[in-house]
Amino acid sequence: MKIFLHTMYYLPDFGSAPILMDELAGYLAAAGHEVEVVTTMPRARGAEFRGLIYSRRKDRGFVVKRFWTNRAPFPLGRLLAWNIFTAGALLNLLSVRKGDVLFLRTPPLQLGVPAFWAKAVRGARVLVNVQDIHPDLAIESGILKNPAGIRFAKALEKWVYGLADRIAVISDGFARNLREKGVPAGKVEVLPNWVDTDFLKPGPKDNPVSRRHGLHDKFVVMYSGTISISSNMALERVLEAAKLLAGNPDIIFVIVGEGLKKEALRKKAASLGLRNTAFLPFQPYRDLPDLLASADVLLVPLDKEKSQLSVPSKLYTFMAAGRPILGLAEPDSEVAILLCEKECGLAVPPDGAAAVAEAVRTLERSPERRRLLGRNAREHVVGQFAKDKILGSYDKLLRSMVS
Repeated sequence: MKIFLHTMYYLPDFGSAPILMDELAGYLAAAGHEVEVVTTMPRARGAEFRGLIYSRRKDRGFVVKRFWTNRAPFPLGRLLAWNIFTAGALLNLLSVRKGDVLFLRTPPLQLGVPAFWAKAVRGARVLVNVQDIHPDLAIESGILKNPAGIRFAKALEKWVYGLADRIAVISDGFARNLREKGVPAGKVEVLPNWVDTDFLKPGPKDNPVSRRHGLHDKFVVMYSGTISISSNMALERVLEAAKLLAGNPDIIFVIVGEGLKKEALRKKAASLGLRNTAFLPFQPYRDLPDLLASADVLLVPLDKEKSQLSVPSKLYTFMAAGRPILGLAEPDSEVAILLCEKECGLAVPPDGAAAVAEAVRTLERSPERRRLLGRNAREHVVGQFAKDKILGSYDKLLRSMVS
């Protein structure tokens, strides 16, 4: 079987999506499939990709094809990048044959266009992998406001789900969302994102990364990941909580990563006069275990309007590190329910800085509770979200589509 794995983001870009898609491609290739990754040029291109509009390279038994897209960070620029990537995917249809499978990691929903032609003209099968509920997320965040644009986006979503042979969603809540939109239950498979629990494991707080950034002797409340539209407002509440805790010199808030909203958060921290907050760039992946081990509490922030529309893969990554999670999410969200039911951390509403500050105080004063929550988190993720278990389920699903 040949699998065309479509993803906007891929290594060497930073973030969870590039890592997860590389692990999936490697696993499927090792399982005997012919795998072709269809992706974009890295955002930080360096000398290797500078000036290229197309690249084809073979790595570890599978092919990686890259198409140029723009890199503008604002919403309309992102929409343009999605459309350019879709055009590249259309050009790639010449190599699709009957019985091949197109794996579409969405967003963007525009990938439904090449998927339609691959089915109609080439006889391919289509698996849609839903990572965020679009266009709901864009509508709730206020990015998509035009009534005609909303109608078109919803129609596109319905059309993409209709043409898919199978749809893989990352949570039960996502599955409910699709069923409520009329997607047949038999078409939907719940396959959560995974984590490499052999690589990401609990480690000592005093380590080379914590020493490098002066975190080894502080109580560290950390967010690590893309600073995006789904978490920006909640991270603003985190900064306000930092202001409330400014009198405790032992507590420091650390925000690690890049993204559309990072500069706005920097300005917010400056306007609050914060001296107990640090911003760090993305760290090399090899340093991630030590980075997370530097933290005493790990943050999973979700803006109020998006709590039901996203389950960040960083949640499972943080749980693997064996640290307590502080989730900023609505009480009925999947993040909050998991943290409470599995006793992996605390959950507070994402719109209250005082509640965030009180939760941090509670955890700072309770080292034994932190150890218990972290141990529960590690045990749960090893049992439910370990890499080989989830990737094996993807392999089984893909084989069933062509059997």
